[in-house]
Amino acid sequence: MLLSYMGLKLNYISAHYDFLSGFFLGYDISEKTCRILTEIMEGIVIVGAGIAGLATSLGLHRLGIRNLVLESADALRAEGYALALWPNAWKALDAIGVGGLLRRQHNQLVSLVTTSVVSGLPTAELPFGDDHEVRRIDRKVLIETLKSELPEGTIRYSSKLVHIEESGNFKLVHLADGIVIKTKVLIGCDGVNSKVAKYLGLKKPSLAGRASIRGHVKFEDGHGFEPKFLLFFGNGARYGVTPCDDHGVYWFFTYIPSPADRGMEEDPVKMKQFVSSKLGNIPDKIRAVFERTDLNNMIWSQLKFRDPWELLWGNISKDNICVLGDAFHPMTPDIGQGGCSALEDAVVLARNLVDALTRKSSTGMLESGEELEHRMIEIGLKKYARERRWRSVKLVSAAYVVGFVQQSDGILLSFLREKLFAKYLGGTLFRMSKFDCGKLVDS
Repeated sequence: MLLSYMGLKLNYISAHYDFLSGFFLGYDISEKTCRILTEIMEGIVIVGAGIAGLATSLGLHRLGIRNLVLESADALRAEGYALALWPNAWKALDAIGVGGLLRRQHNQLVSLVTTSVVSGLPTAELPFGDDHEVRRIDRKVLIETLKSELPEGTIRYSSKLVHIEESGNFKLVHLADGIVIKTKVLIGCDGVNSKVAKYLGLKKPSLAGRASIRGHVKFEDGHGFEPKFLLFFGNGARYGVTPCDDHGVYWFFTYIPSPADRGMEEDPVKMKQFVSSKLGNIPDKIRAVFERTDLNNMIWSQLKFRDPWELLWGNISKDNICVLGDAFHPMTPDIGQGGCSALEDAVVLARNLVDALTRKSSTGMLESGEELEHRMIEIGLKKYARERRWRSVKLVSAAYVVGFVQQSDGILLSFLREKLFAKYLGGTLFRMSKFDCGKLVDS
């Protein structure tokens, strides 16, 4: 009797909520459990509030398109310390209107200097020039800047995706808290372990056979470094040191793990000792950056990438779903294009999706409004995929090759790297970053 009464009350509430706000409330009784489910309608849903997700959301917002960003954590995740943003990234940030805000907080770098840790001598210095803008950006500042430009309520926290379901021209996004979101467009920006990518049939990223340790140190009285990207290689390691502003210095260290290193990622003391033992022949000023890094300011991670042939043949988009950023093209960090290419993705997707939705269909009036809109969404996502496929293949492949050559410890390859390849490898970073993703609106 009680359950029947509850059912009547819920049906009553359901009818009124459906009328007043577009929400649908229902109930599901199973093995003496009464579970209230809520189905919410959203036009565009973005999974993941990282760089790709927030940049995509902002790009759509600039074009007047409302969207909802789902974040599994209970707050914005801004860990990661820093990342290099190359000219292609600045073009994308300018397109979504936040480039100026970020430039004021970070120094522009003037050159890339590569040094052998075996000889202790620089192997090449490549000036960036005034027309090649490179800055090391605090990731937290980037994430919070993107968020600050979005309307209140755009991000829904504690919203972990657990299942995706077809429903006619819509997708049903099932969350861990029981909420179901019905959407016309689903955009996966949920990282290397993307559930959206899995739904599209993309395989798990491959292990690169290398690991990365990243850190950040703050010098209260100033670090005294010139605004240069310092890159070191040799002894089976590859690492870099770069100032972010007048006080903060970011560093990364990549290496090939061995059985003896197992468990080190869980012990910051061993991690720091390991890095110090591999630095080689470098100035004391560089060594001091690693020694002064607090144990709590280091992150360990395995390096992963998506096989280039899967990017060629796999589903970047399908129907009304697509992927961006690390969910699409995870890559090793060797050419500094992970975050940069995610920003490119965001601009290209926003432009193509909105362009498709605002164009008239060539099919005339043969389709209903809903069918026509669905067709236009699919066209827009396919155009985005075509535009990004080859670019991503080139970036992933170049990153893997550069990392392999710079980190190899073979005698012949080490000799060729220091004597012949240094400028070529450094130049690869320049070539990959000379790319313009365009504006949000085609002029």
